[in-house]
Amino acid sequence: MSRFFKVYGWPLVVGLLVALLLIERFPQWVGLPNFDLKIQQAPAYKHVSGSGPVSYADAVSHASPAVANLYTAKLVSKPLHPLYADPTFKQFYGDNLPRQKRMESSLGTAVLMSKEGYLLTNNHVTAGADQIIVALKDGRETLARVIGSDPETDLAVLKIDLPDLPAITLGHSESIRIGDVVLAIGNPFGVGQTVTMGIISATGRNQLGLNTYEDFIQTDAAINPGNSGGALVDAQGNLLGINTAIFSRSGGSQGIGFAIPVKLALDVMRSIVERGQVVRGWLGLEVQALTPELSESFGLLDSPGILVAGVYRDGPAAKAGLKPGDVILKIANEDALDGRTSMNQVALMMPGHEIKLHVLRNGKPQELTATIGVRPPSD
Repeated sequence: MSRFFKVYGWPLVVGLLVALLLIERFPQWVGLPNFDLKIQQAPAYKHVSGSGPVSYADAVSHASPAVANLYTAKLVSKPLHPLYADPTFKQFYGDNLPRQKRMESSLGTAVLMSKEGYLLTNNHVTAGADQIIVALKDGRETLARVIGSDPETDLAVLKIDLPDLPAITLGHSESIRIGDVVLAIGNPFGVGQTVTMGIISATGRNQLGLNTYEDFIQTDAAINPGNSGGALVDAQGNLLGINTAIFSRSGGSQGIGFAIPVKLALDVMRSIVERGQVVRGWLGLEVQALTPELSESFGLLDSPGILVAGVYRDGPAAKAGLKPGDVILKIANEDALDGRTSMNQVALMMPGHEIKLHVLRNGKPQELTATIGVRPPSD
């Protein structure tokens, strides 16, 4: 037996190590899922003052092949006649009333993020869809499947299986400036791929009531119905954001559009692809901003803080000893400037992580330790 191991042991060990390396590099060979997202990141570029380019055709040529049109369809069932929906009528006949079934279709846009076929779009574009058709700029069409979605940021990840797919290059949404030129690429009103130009009007827009987590790029590039899920790119054709909403009284573009920054969108996409869902940290409390009157009553005229309005029973905050009426001054040694910013800060933390809470209770400072929990899914 010892002679056998002397002769064959070393080759067996080497062969086993090579096999493990191959499985790690090519998991699909043995039937394991491949989560390797090959994302193309543009190098950081310097802002150069002076006159801009005469044409943005190169930027469009760089980005547009990776922007796809979406056509979704879902089967809906409605009463055969409006009278059948009347509660009085249903009281006598119950739910056994004739109904008609028909397909409802809608339009949208998606962005190819990797050559493996992963696309990003808006959750409201694909929610409830029974069929999603992706039409590429090169003329190819195929059915897409939903990998996962995150209603709290209004993002969804799709997957298609086609060879030789283009992929967009990611820009740096964290270094953009108000006044930078941007291009919106999408499929407005289903007329086909369309490019509009504008500038960045504002960054960090929140408290719009559109999503739970908001950190929008605002632009005046024309965005219309059908542009949802499309690309907002810089003057070099690099992706800055996913177009998601318009502010309009008429339903058309009025120069106020919003895009989800690519940094946030990529974090959501990676979490969905790798874990099947977005895992967020959670403390289990409701907070409200301190009004000038409340700040004065707590003696916090020049200090930041947020007021605890409610605590979820058996949640992480309750277990840490936090109570309604407490004022949170710091979370993990960072000032609690406002409720949304602080809750977004907690959402980015990994569940199980312990943090310090600096609290003011009855005028006396206290320090509590809380263990970050997992945010329950939204209803």
